[in-house]
Amino acid sequence: MKKDIILAGVGGQGILTIATIIGDAATTAGLNLKQAEVHGMSQRGGDVQSNLRLSSETIYSDLIKQGEADLIISMEPMEALRYLSFLNKDGWVVTSSNPFKNIPNYPEEQQLNAELASLPHVMSLPIEDVAKENTMPKSANVILLGMAAKHIGILTPEQLRESVARVFAAKGEAIVETNLRAFDIGLNTANK
Repeated sequence: MKKDIILAGVGGQGILTIATIIGDAATTAGLNLKQAEVHGMSQRGGDVQSNLRLSSETIYSDLIKQGEADLIISMEPMEALRYLSFLNKDGWVVTSSNPFKNIPNYPEEQQLNAELASLPHVMSLPIEDVAKENTMPKSANVILLGMAAKHIGILTPEQLRESVARVFAAKGEAIVETNLRAFDIGLNTANK
């Protein structure tokens, strides 16, 4: 069993935290893991993309070939669309619908939403708005992970939830509880 995931967004949105949580869950479950951080890691506001490959078998490359990703998890709608050529025909896109307008020629929101809505397998939610409404503005990324949990497949939502607790443990109980609640909000939204 394997799962190839592309994580996308803009620097500072928490994409690497999502990768850390999934990686922790995979390692704890005894899965093989390869990760490649491809763009913009050091620049806040720059595009960020990471290939995350999980498998019960040996993984030889850390890069996902075009047309082979099972899942795109994106903190930003335009960034989700940027990597569609990597998605396989049955793959899912789980994305925030809140744009991060960091370039002067950012596409019209209606156009982005129409392109996303035309995909056969997509889940989109204004996660930044949901995070603010629930007084957890720094946990939008964990809401997104909760939304994507059932599509990861090789790991259960409970394994991912346990990993959220481990990854945030050093930051204190209140931060752990906030992020567990954020994960549950995303998971419950996806299950509706």
